[in-house]
Amino acid sequence: MMRTPLRPLARILEARQKGENPDVIERENRHLRHEQMRDKSRMRAEGRLLVLGVMFFCAFGVIGARMGTIAASEPAEPRATATGASIVASRADIVDRRGRVLATNMDTHSLYAHPQQMIEPERTAKELARIFPDMDEADMARRFADPKKKFMWVRKKLSPEQMQEVHDIGEPGLLFGPREMRLYPNGAIASHILGGAGFGREGVHSAEVIGTAGIEKFYDESLRDPAREGAPLELALDLTVQAAAEEVLFAGMKLMNAKGAASVLMDVQTGEIVSIVSLPDFDPNDRPSPLTKGDASDSPLFNRAIQGVYELGSTFKIFTAAQAMELGLVNPNTIIDTRPPFKVGGHKIGEFANHNYGEISVAEIIIKSSNRGTGKMALAIGKARQQDFLKRLGMFEPTPAEIVEASGGKPLLPKRWTDLSAVTISYGHGISTSPLHLAAGYAAIANGGIAVKPTLLKRSGPQDGARVMSESVAAASRLMLRKVVTEGTASFGEVPGYHVGGKTGTADKPKEKGGGYYKDKVIATFATIFPAHDPKYVLVVTLDEPVETSGTKPRRTAGWTAVPVAAEMIGRIAPLLGLRPEFITGQLEGVVRISQ
Repeated sequence: MMRTPLRPLARILEARQKGENPDVIERENRHLRHEQMRDKSRMRAEGRLLVLGVMFFCAFGVIGARMGTIAASEPAEPRATATGASIVASRADIVDRRGRVLATNMDTHSLYAHPQQMIEPERTAKELARIFPDMDEADMARRFADPKKKFMWVRKKLSPEQMQEVHDIGEPGLLFGPREMRLYPNGAIASHILGGAGFGREGVHSAEVIGTAGIEKFYDESLRDPAREGAPLELALDLTVQAAAEEVLFAGMKLMNAKGAASVLMDVQTGEIVSIVSLPDFDPNDRPSPLTKGDASDSPLFNRAIQGVYELGSTFKIFTAAQAMELGLVNPNTIIDTRPPFKVGGHKIGEFANHNYGEISVAEIIIKSSNRGTGKMALAIGKARQQDFLKRLGMFEPTPAEIVEASGGKPLLPKRWTDLSAVTISYGHGISTSPLHLAAGYAAIANGGIAVKPTLLKRSGPQDGARVMSESVAAASRLMLRKVVTEGTASFGEVPGYHVGGKTGTADKPKEKGGGYYKDKVIATFATIFPAHDPKYVLVVTLDEPVETSGTKPRRTAGWTAVPVAAEMIGRIAPLLGLRPEFITGQLEGVVRISQ
């Protein structure tokens, strides 16, 4: 900083030469310096005052704006603000394999009350009971009259019509809060897979939507993750196929007088579950309460296709034949004596309706569904090798399907795996698995011997699973399954143009108490692959306690119950899957081929 001297030498010398007083120069310079200092201080003070004024203006502006916002807002529920954490209400959509919406969000309103602000609580309670018939008018009036009540929920979700009716009551103590709810636009379709959603943390301005069951709960954190940026969860399900399968299975369940039914449709290469049905079902928009007593399987919430584990009967015989062929113990033409008697561990092994099939080939054992023939192959295989094969097919653990209920579908295995256990398990008794387990096992036969894991998510290509049998054994097994339909117990299962192959299974239901089996209650199952010569899909249909009554005597076997239902389903869904029927030239009378 440059400072001007008070007594500059040049001026002092000049003043002395002229005879002037040098002190005058010093006084003048001192006066100028003081003026400069005063000007600088004044400018600094003015700048500080300006900055301080701007700061006070901004502070009072923010405070005023916040006070205005609070004054114009609705009062918040005390317990909702106590946590200090924000509520994330947004949730990603769930779509089928073609992008069609299965679950989405919808803006709605909640209804709450400030009883202390009510003018006519009794009339309000009466009007609300009229709008919401399930409400207790007396209880509502009592709660409105409670002087200690400052806040209470009236309704968590309102339709636009209900909101207008409540608004028309004109009660200032009734207030609405915006919120987001989960909507399932297709109603009960795929309800057991979607599961349902409800509210977690709630406030008057929003509510946390959380999964309560099914895939909604399994992927709850992922669906609520803001990092998804709105990307939907893509399932392997096909909405059109699912709707057709549910319609056919429901009609079949009613026609066969069954108490319940299940079906599974799976891609044999990818393991994708294209359709899975459990009946009776429910509407996830209005999910019923779980049963508090009785059998859990009687609840519509029970997923028979994944949670339900049953003895699936003779559908297991093809696994025994495939393993015996894989080990080189037999081939399709090997003759086995199925004549009685055949005892294992002191127990007689019989045939359905006491048949005696005599000496027949392995292929005929599957076609005619011989218990003795399958049991003798199981003894030749041995207990240890049988367990290892079924374990590699996934029959020892719950299926990996991506819903929370899947963990409850753990197969029931014998405590001691004896020779008798090996024989009975060879034809589907003594081991209980779900229809989804069975579908996965048949997929390994259908795709050439590769084990697949069922999945509800859309996949881009085949699974790279472990090989459980050779391609030649799988091909021989498929040929046997085809002959079961064309020559054996599943003659009602043929669908023109689609070359269905499959195996029937009829198992007596075990009694809930006291052991033993019912004589007039069965689980009827038909496990199919189609087209049999080049399988694309596996379909398993299971009926719980079916009875076919068109004849003189009631018929309960799968050939009369599950098979025709599965055939009808294949006829409906195969075109939807893009499968074109194939006919042999000349098979259709009156049709002339004009081009290749």
